[in-house]
Amino acid sequence: MSSHGEPDSEWNEMKMTDSTASPASESVHTPASTVPSQSNSEDPRREERSAKAQAILEACKGGDIQALTALAVSEGGFLSDDLRRHAWPILLGSSPSTDPVQHNETTPTTRSAPFGEIERRKTSEKGDAGDQPWQELPRHRDEDQVRLDVDRSFIYYPDPNDTSQADLDHKKTELSDLITETLRRYPYLCYFQGYHDICQVLLLVLAPAQRPSAMARLSALRIRDFMLPNLAPAVAQLRLIPDILGAADPALCAHLSQTEPFFALSGTLTMYAHDIQSYGAIARLFDALLAREPVFGVYMFARIVLNRRAELFDTPASEPEMLHSILSKLPQPLKLEELIRGTVALFARHPPESLPAWRARISPASVLKTARDARAAAAQSMRDGERYFQAQLRELQWAERKELVARTVWSYAVATRKRARSPLARGIVVAVLVGVAAVYLRKAQPGIMTYLASFWSSRRG
Repeated sequence: MSSHGEPDSEWNEMKMTDSTASPASESVHTPASTVPSQSNSEDPRREERSAKAQAILEACKGGDIQALTALAVSEGGFLSDDLRRHAWPILLGSSPSTDPVQHNETTPTTRSAPFGEIERRKTSEKGDAGDQPWQELPRHRDEDQVRLDVDRSFIYYPDPNDTSQADLDHKKTELSDLITETLRRYPYLCYFQGYHDICQVLLLVLAPAQRPSAMARLSALRIRDFMLPNLAPAVAQLRLIPDILGAADPALCAHLSQTEPFFALSGTLTMYAHDIQSYGAIARLFDALLAREPVFGVYMFARIVLNRRAELFDTPASEPEMLHSILSKLPQPLKLEELIRGTVALFARHPPESLPAWRARISPASVLKTARDARAAAAQSMRDGERYFQAQLRELQWAERKELVARTVWSYAVATRKRARSPLARGIVVAVLVGVAAVYLRKAQPGIMTYLASFWSSRRG
């Protein structure tokens, strides 16, 4: 044990070293052949990598998501973009018709689904517009912001030294089209700043025919919490981090108790695409994030915090702003392979169901729960995503109504209590206001009286 009560099991995990880094995590990745080749024929790992590439293709051929998940979190992930073009659509449950045949590769045959299911999925993924070209669909309310963000895209990759301005402009046009098509076909989705960072990774990896379906399914079924009208569901996800830290390292959790977990917002909101500057590294990380359930990204940030234990204890707990500044920037180097292994171990040791915030703060309609199982999530339809979205939207609207009514009650109480001449009169005023509020909110809504009472008590305090 350390002087700060450091748990031995966590410390041993943090000390793991990645003696042989994956090429994808160290340099800009260039699409290669389906089975990665090695420039050094004497490389002792060549056979191992070839065997893994074959295992990835076999898993894709059989539609084996469980096998793909294990391969994605093992060292090197899916190894190359050619293999990712096979694996990522399967993990996202994209239509089999989007296999990368235009790359003249040996395309695995995805395990056949019943004809009716395939047709249902294809129809669902076209949205309400059916076969109508997306360019003819009504303009989405967020398209002005999309244009501003696309203009700022592709800063770090592809390599600006190897990309002409014409090529860059073409990629920006493709990115704008991909985002706009997704939003127009599914207009209930709300764009958020950082969405373009995620989209540009899929654009650079996937074939053009694969992108619309993959992006739509990722949006509605994996990152839906971020595409609601406000960030409340995203903030609820962040509230899991203190619980994870508390379970894994109580001393560190206590040290950070005055620091809100908003330092993790950029990383979790953008699947780390906004913060990682190497294309090879972000493509490798997406292997793991797409293969695992959405909450895995939250656990990853908790793992990053745990890995910085010594550095964080060097900063006093009484300086939460400084701690926030440290934690809001990813450490360099990130050591992806070690981080992924550590996150897998952390997740297994402290699963979401063991966390208080999971039970109290995470909506049953949140992607963290509806996509808790990767295979079940891949089988969901876009209609399922919209249904969950509407359920979450109703919850947000209800929360806003509660807050509005509580504030109204408070305002009237402040105004009338000054006029009341006795404690009894003030009590009657408050009781009447709470009663009116309960009737307005249809009384049957669970917990409203408790909510109003706690709100009133906090204001009085």
